[in-house]
Amino acid sequence: MAVEGGMKCVKFLLFFFNFIFWLCGLALIVLGVLVQVALHNTPVIKGASGSAAPLVLIIIGVVIFFIAFFGCCGAWKENYCMVTMFAILLSLVIIVEIGTAIAAYVLRDKVTQLVDAKLQDMITDYNNASTGYKDALDNIQKERQCCGALNSTDWINYKQDKKSVPDSCCKNFTLNCGSGAMYNSTIIYTEGCQPAIEKLLKDNILWVAVAALVIAFIEILGLVFACSLMKGIRSGYEVM
Repeated sequence: MAVEGGMKCVKFLLFFFNFIFWLCGLALIVLGVLVQVALHNTPVIKGASGSAAPLVLIIIGVVIFFIAFFGCCGAWKENYCMVTMFAILLSLVIIVEIGTAIAAYVLRDKVTQLVDAKLQDMITDYNNASTGYKDALDNIQKERQCCGALNSTDWINYKQDKKSVPDSCCKNFTLNCGSGAMYNSTIIYTEGCQPAIEKLLKDNILWVAVAALVIAFIEILGLVFACSLMKGIRSGYEVM
């Protein structure tokens, strides 16, 4: 009876775990979408490899819904094949999540180079770019209260006088407020945008890594329950 009672407890723990597992999947989808939106609202990193981690989280979140089905049905019906399938799929998800966390952490060290290169390209192409392209960079400078990549002198080739910056660099935005104001810190923001965008990127990537590791730890507990139930079913114990 002690064994039967213990296995019954494992059965309900696994069923409860799958509800938590379902919530984790939902959390991964929401987090992945939020991070993806944050990254893509920052044109400097649009299309960059930095967006891969949240996409992986979204995909994993969707897959979790299907995996939770095997876990719930297998635990409730005491079906050895379904519980085994659940354990195998869950193991694969754990491996992918740990890989995502590692990739996100490694990517944090490459953020500075990524942001600097993208910003410099946007500044170089600014005068010959489309209106949408210009608006994107202008919005970054307005929202982040910055000017240029490293500082306002990155706009040295913006106009022939070598002293003007876009009006979006101004503290109080007015038409032509940036003319001849490159070195005037009372009129424009002289600090570059790279530190602000780099912090935004690192914070978002760190959230992805932490979420992946925390949820992977929860899933390992579910894997332990699944293996215990598999052992009980295979040994022929009756689980009600």
